[in-house]
Amino acid sequence: MRALSKSKLVSCRQCSKRMWLEIHHPELEVETPQTKMSYAIGHAVGEIAQQLYGEDGKAILIEVDRQNFNEAFVKTQQSLSARAIIFEAGFKIEGALSFADVLLPMGGQHANQWRMVEVKSATSVKDYYHDDIAIQAFIARQAGLELQAIALAHVDNSWVYQGDGKYQGLLKEVDLTEIAFSRENEVKAWINEAQAIADKVDEPKIHTGKHCKEPFDCGFLAYCESQEPRAEFPANWLPRIQTKALKQAISEMDVADLREIDDSLLNEKQLRVKQHSISGLTYFNADAARTELAKYPLPAVFLDFETINMAIPLWKGTRPYQQIPFQLSAHRMDGNGKLEQEYFLDLTGQDPSEGFVKALIDVCGKEGPIFVYSGFENTQIKALAERFPHHVDDLNAICARLVDLLKIAQEHYYHPCQQGSWSIKKILPTIAPELNYDNLEGVQDGGSAQAAFMEAISPGTLVDRKKQIEKQLLDYCAMDTYAMVKLWQFFK
Repeated sequence: MRALSKSKLVSCRQCSKRMWLEIHHPELEVETPQTKMSYAIGHAVGEIAQQLYGEDGKAILIEVDRQNFNEAFVKTQQSLSARAIIFEAGFKIEGALSFADVLLPMGGQHANQWRMVEVKSATSVKDYYHDDIAIQAFIARQAGLELQAIALAHVDNSWVYQGDGKYQGLLKEVDLTEIAFSRENEVKAWINEAQAIADKVDEPKIHTGKHCKEPFDCGFLAYCESQEPRAEFPANWLPRIQTKALKQAISEMDVADLREIDDSLLNEKQLRVKQHSISGLTYFNADAARTELAKYPLPAVFLDFETINMAIPLWKGTRPYQQIPFQLSAHRMDGNGKLEQEYFLDLTGQDPSEGFVKALIDVCGKEGPIFVYSGFENTQIKALAERFPHHVDDLNAICARLVDLLKIAQEHYYHPCQQGSWSIKKILPTIAPELNYDNLEGVQDGGSAQAAFMEAISPGTLVDRKKQIEKQLLDYCAMDTYAMVKLWQFFK
């Protein structure tokens, strides 16, 4: 019988086919940039947890060799007798194995009781963490550990970093002992079920669905979709599928195609997506779009932000996962239609916020509309006004001038190639095919912009690499604002 790791058992809880593929065909998995970033965040939070729980310097870290777990199991058993805090303690039973983030001795020097803490980078206890904790507790107890309590430590996003290099208070513990210990029979059944699935010669026959992204994005989605018949006009092109009737209608179809969905179940925008996707004809209420934009005469600014939201704050006065703007691009158009671009980008590693505010106020000037694409910039400017009250009047004045081009596009334009999305990346090829985000080097979306920023401010990043990242970030953000200019010109 193979020993399945906790992560494999958790995968099986999400989708048995996912676990089977992880075991038999791991080469088919594709890690998205978002998944890689999620792993990096989890690793960083784990390192902070070791600092916090091991402050006395006497904690034991079990080095885990992924090719040889047995050594970790042996070291764990040797370390238990030391009655010290243990990180990555490994336990193995018939059919399963796991590693504990933090193991804390209880009951005094001569007792043999322990408390376990699992560390998560989320900001609350998710329902699916209950399965994770139950598996962890079951394996440890079945392996002979006298586990008395188990808790989950998650990031407290209300905690404010004081800038002293100390992170006490970053993590908040929630005791889950009763829940975990009460589910031993369930966990035993999960292990038996997973073993049976792992032993199958053929992969389980499971269709793609919402389980492919809940609770975690599955790296085998592209493979699974390639094995299924695909609708010519997939129902998931419909924007904002929220009503119970529409969800049920889609779920009941073997291959959900827009042509099979009753028009009566659709709202105005969904019906527009259906009709124009199928017909191949563009919807464009040019007069209405032109009339809408006529309310906002030149001069104008086209504005876009890039932000970072770190699980572990670097700068005094900031919170976990707080959006911190580090870059802006602004294309300014004067009354004659002449265009020029300005930007701000701070890669010093210091808090870029106040420098960003000053640059924002400068590039926006005092008059004319400021075009953005979504409500994101408005939200961030209001947050900056709270952080920097001495700039509140200027920032509020900027908010009052914001015009959301996304709302105009959603109301008056739809091209079949958008496939139900009004993202700037989907619309741009339909109005300006000569512009393509895929031609950008290195940074092509917000997620890769965040990763690039973190690499650039790292002390270990070489000067030449930092310059390369700087250019990539500038090119990407400039593309966003120039794309808005092209959309504005098209609608005008």
